[in-house]
Amino acid sequence: MKLWKTILAAATLALATGASAFAARTDLVIGITLEPPHLDPTAGAAAAIDEVLYANVFEGLTRIGPNGEVLPDLAESWAISDDGKVYVFKLHTGVKFHDGTDFNADDAKFSLDRARADNSVNAQKGLFAAIDKVEVIDPATVKVTLKNPQGSFLYNMGWGDAVIVAPESADTNKEKPIGTGPFKFQSWAKGSSITLVKSDNYWGAPVALDKAEFRVVPDAAAAVPALLSGDVQAFPFFDPDSVAQVQGDPRFKVVIGATEGETILAINNKKPPFDKLQVRQAISFALDRKAIIDGASAGLGVPIGSHMSPANKDYVDLTGLYPHNVDKAKELLKEAGLENGFKATLKLPPPSYARLGGEIIASQLRDVGIDLEIIPVEWAQWLDQVFTKKDYDLTIVSHTEPNDIDIYSRKDYYFNYDNPAFDKIIAELNLTSDEAKRKTLLGEAQKILADDAVVGFLYELPKVGVWDAKLQGLWENAPIQANDLTKVKWTD
Repeated sequence: MKLWKTILAAATLALATGASAFAARTDLVIGITLEPPHLDPTAGAAAAIDEVLYANVFEGLTRIGPNGEVLPDLAESWAISDDGKVYVFKLHTGVKFHDGTDFNADDAKFSLDRARADNSVNAQKGLFAAIDKVEVIDPATVKVTLKNPQGSFLYNMGWGDAVIVAPESADTNKEKPIGTGPFKFQSWAKGSSITLVKSDNYWGAPVALDKAEFRVVPDAAAAVPALLSGDVQAFPFFDPDSVAQVQGDPRFKVVIGATEGETILAINNKKPPFDKLQVRQAISFALDRKAIIDGASAGLGVPIGSHMSPANKDYVDLTGLYPHNVDKAKELLKEAGLENGFKATLKLPPPSYARLGGEIIASQLRDVGIDLEIIPVEWAQWLDQVFTKKDYDLTIVSHTEPNDIDIYSRKDYYFNYDNPAFDKIIAELNLTSDEAKRKTLLGEAQKILADDAVVGFLYELPKVGVWDAKLQGLWENAPIQANDLTKVKWTD
């Protein structure tokens, strides 16, 4: 009898041990390149803040999904007035902040009023500029009245800068962030790592991970050893130049997606001879995107033909409008009265995509008779000379703000571009919240920019992710700078 009990106990122990051995793990170490300066998304421009906290610790009325779509978040639904100026948000109930205080409409009003106040330190104050007033209707309903219709308002409310904070903890969020998300802040070993743990009283769908550590790995050369040793299981933003070292290893997934970084050869549209359409089109035909991507983006950038990310649901592929064609470029220069070519300057800021890309582009334009003097500049010089004073001919830069096609309608912007037809579309877009209509307008806007060859559209900065092959749920693309862990889990 004793022997039977012993055998039964041993079998039970073996089954239990086997079950635990096959249970999916619930911890994750994520490598990040830059440490956030602090942990308050509503008080800083650094992308590293959102890379740790967006959707994990903090939530907004809306949120941005993995393909750039607007999704409900703390607001379960909303109604928009016929004139597009009034938004009534119905909020989830039973939601608590991580310190145990209740979330309600008062917190939504506090957060929006705080972000748009005169003394606001919000890095994206412009997101809230259209708000006229915020009213609490009841604890689960908040009403936002705009000064004028704004088609992008729901999208704007999904930015990390628009997350909802509580008056009780807003002033201390930089060091001890308190939100309503599925993870809560546990610790910050400065210079080393930030650790989040699962929130037991989360209002929404529970997450699979119990613990997530964001490990700061600033040196690209250290990322590969960290992966190979298993110390770090995921680098959602991996150095493209290091991909070859892990590309064929079955232990890892290498996922190439797109960011919101439109890399362009910017052109001063009012400075002769670039004020002539034929000259700008000639430049577009002279550009060999594949060679530029191979040389400046390790072959990983995604070609673009206008100012929109290929990962965006409203993207129109216009890359075929200007195929690489040296003869066509020369023909257009001849039409512009420049059959003997001309000289110009190319100012290059520090990033490798600009410095490496600039050398390649200078060679390509030389082939059609445009002789470029390359002028390397530091960021401070670029901001002063190019962006502010518009003292340049050509430059290379990546525009990384999401959904920023409207910059071409700004009258004092450094492109010096002016097209009333384009401006009209942007004005209509600002008044339109209907998704189908917005898609049509955005398509028209992309086509005008391409037709006008406002800039040389090159490629979208790639998002290169490398992580353990058993890991699921990390974003392929980066419509915003975020490492959303809400759907991340380990498979057996």
